Amino acid sequence: MKATEVLMHEHRVIERVLDGLEAAAARLELGRAVRPGLFAEAAGFFSGFADGCHHRKEEQVLFPAMLAHGIPDRGGPIGVMTEEHARGRALLRDLRDAAGRLAARDADARAELAIAVRGYVALMRRHIDKEDAVLFPMAERVLPEATRDAVADGFARLERDDADPDLHEHYLALADRLRRELGA
Repeated sequence: MKATEVLMHEHRVIERVLDGLEAAAARLELGRAVRPGLFAEAAGFFSGFADGCHHRKEEQVLFPAMLAHGIPDRGGPIGVMTEEHARGRALLRDLRDAAGRLAARDADARAELAIAVRGYVALMRRHIDKEDAVLFPMAERVLPEATRDAVADGFARLERDDADPDLHEHYLALADRLRRELGA
């Protein structure tokens, strides 16, 4: 599988959990019961999979390869994507904080959690659209085949080198469980 196909497949997994998280926030806003730990688990998925696995592949392997082949960092798509990764991390901290306060029965946490979820989901959906429609096709155009192969090998190496060799599969299973719990 091509490196960009790997990333796009991961995007589909991320989108399924975004759908579930968005459905949970809507339930919360309607005053319906939602298991408080669900939000913390979703934040853990996004921190571990979207950021720890997916964004790590981009930042440590794909982006350096693209930079080496003339795609600019500052003022270009790589800089935008890196900035959005950082914004996503900040929004996840807000989400995790509000989820903790919801679990502790803080009355204000419901509204704050819904706001944090909506912000994170909106950012990630726009981000994924940009990568799928602009960045990944650009990588396919500018990277020679040997470099594209090396990028795919770099992705596989990152997954192999994780402290937990089943980490990637753990997050995929968590995504499925969260999606089933929410009926998304």
